[in-house]
Amino acid sequence: MRPEILFPLFARVSSLPGIGPRLEKLVERLAGPHVADLLWHLPSGLIDRRFRPPIAEVKDGEIATLTVTVGLHVPPPARNKRVPYRVWVSDETGEMPLIFFHARTDYLQRMLPEGEKRLISGRIDFYQGSPQMTHPDHIVEPEKEAELPLIEATYPLTQGLPQKQLQKAIHAGLERAPDLPEWNDPAWQQKNAWPGWLAALKAAHVPERPADLEPDSPARARLAYDELLSNQLALALVRRRMRARAGRPIKGDGRLRRQVEKALPFALTGAQSQALAEIDADMASDRRMLRLLQGDVGSGKTVVGLMAMLSAVEAGAQAALMAPTEILARQHAAGLAPLCEAAGVTLALLTGREKGKAREETLSRLASGEIDILVGTHALFQEDVAFKDLAMAVVDEQHRFGVHQRLQLQGKGGAGTNVLVMTATPIPRTLTLTAYGDMDVSRLTEKPPGRQPIDTRLVSADRLHEVVEAVRRAMATGARVYWVCPLVEESDALDVAAAEERFGALSHTFGEKVGLVHGRMKAAEKDSVMARFQSGEISLLVATTVIEVGVDVPEATVMVIEHAERFGLAQLHQLRGRVGRGAGKSTCLLLYHGPVGETAKARLKIMRETEDGFVIAEEDLRLRGAGELLGTRQSGMPEFRLADLSAHSELLAAAYDDARLIVETDPELEGPRSAALRTLLYLFERDEAIKYLRSG
Repeated sequence: MRPEILFPLFARVSSLPGIGPRLEKLVERLAGPHVADLLWHLPSGLIDRRFRPPIAEVKDGEIATLTVTVGLHVPPPARNKRVPYRVWVSDETGEMPLIFFHARTDYLQRMLPEGEKRLISGRIDFYQGSPQMTHPDHIVEPEKEAELPLIEATYPLTQGLPQKQLQKAIHAGLERAPDLPEWNDPAWQQKNAWPGWLAALKAAHVPERPADLEPDSPARARLAYDELLSNQLALALVRRRMRARAGRPIKGDGRLRRQVEKALPFALTGAQSQALAEIDADMASDRRMLRLLQGDVGSGKTVVGLMAMLSAVEAGAQAALMAPTEILARQHAAGLAPLCEAAGVTLALLTGREKGKAREETLSRLASGEIDILVGTHALFQEDVAFKDLAMAVVDEQHRFGVHQRLQLQGKGGAGTNVLVMTATPIPRTLTLTAYGDMDVSRLTEKPPGRQPIDTRLVSADRLHEVVEAVRRAMATGARVYWVCPLVEESDALDVAAAEERFGALSHTFGEKVGLVHGRMKAAEKDSVMARFQSGEISLLVATTVIEVGVDVPEATVMVIEHAERFGLAQLHQLRGRVGRGAGKSTCLLLYHGPVGETAKARLKIMRETEDGFVIAEEDLRLRGAGELLGTRQSGMPEFRLADLSAHSELLAAAYDDARLIVETDPELEGPRSAALRTLLYLFERDEAIKYLRSG
């Protein structure tokens, strides 16, 4: 149960003054449904109202606070609503009008009575050489001068939500915020000279100078650390729970692995052997394995995953490989089948498409233990999927799944399933901690022998006809070509339209050798087009980013990415990784439309300079910040509101260490800091972790 002290923070935003049903929807879209969400929405700018010039000395475009006497009101003509309402104001140095559009006469006469003094504050605009102020931000009686905020924080907005209403709601939220018990270690807090939680929250919303808006200001750094600590503590509790559930030692005798190694066209790399040694040690221990295998594009993760599964099969148990899409699951099954056959291992495939008798037969053979390795999609989670003895689960492209699904899959194995998670998206170390702090990590940093570097070139879209000719020459030699269409805003439908348009144009040039795949096609249609591309019936594949992950066609040696400036670095790297998978020399053409912004320019430059996915991932984090890096909303990655992982990476490392220490010394959170730490977990909605405590 959420502690009562937090109830005011989890009230709906509609409980705040000025937030009616219309604005509630906008606030919810901008920040979230609760008062706490609004308090995590920190200011991004400052307005300084301390400049107090006379009218004769005001300057165009600046914010000024003036003491004036109200003069003549000039309402617009009755029939012309487009003319503004003017109120003339003056001081001993001159006069100027205040301009109001769509104004209510009674309101203005009440706020600005003729002949009286008022303090007005707002932006000065010069019109035909003379100053005016349109819709002053503040109009205050001189005796209420204290009500005028001299330094005013401004917030990021969404269309239709006025700054004033948002400021008012946030200030009301701050007044309701309770003073919470201190969860930070006193020595750590003192070392950083951080205020208490409530003082930090208030200071972050009432900045006094531009430096207070920076991520390293004491108030913001303190709040960021709180959020990071809640994330790391929750992961540490999940990790402890997973480790505490008894595993069982799994040790293969190597006979199946030796058969597969013989059948492989290449020897394992040093990095693959090192990762396997770490996996073997985990599997042989009496604790459940939970390991992340990070490999750059084409570094041979799947072979490592297969070897790990074979250990389980050698020990008389079963293994499963789960992929995020049907294309990938079928591709894994097709790629692993000959290797399994060479070792006499029974492999089967289960996706949502298998129905009726075929599905029943697979499930029956799985339950009886006749199937050694099952490859599938989310369908493996379904209740009717029962293994005789699942000892090893390999999850591919983990960033598509969250922590809950990891727990769910482990539950399939009864006596202690080992889990190996694989990702071809190199993840910066800081993000590895936030998303996978519950796991041990192995990295594959070498490519298998024989892989050639990919020649990456930047080409202006003005030279499109040259690119089409280059594609024609490549196709004439028997090469296969990917042509990836641009991301259009955040719209799947527009992406598809762009792909269909390009498909039409290229079909006109190359006829039936062109195929099309996009996210709105049925799985069977996509698979059919991919099969024709793999067989060579189609040599040019026009696609949206559905081909980003895992599609493997060794004969494909040319990749064209249209509007490359619109893609993130990680995505460009993943797409480029679809070529260069065979022995042939490969080329990646990044087609850009100018003018290109600074960040996009930096991205394209990095792509040209390096193929190292880990270097690219660190650069991507630096350029874009963590929020966008893996598309957090879709990916099971945590989304941070107060912490900026590129700016707060040192705080993250400290939170990781602190969380580990807390869980080692006080695993059930019963010690002196425990009540405060539980409050912290609830504050950042990490309630799930509290269920893992004996007394939670």
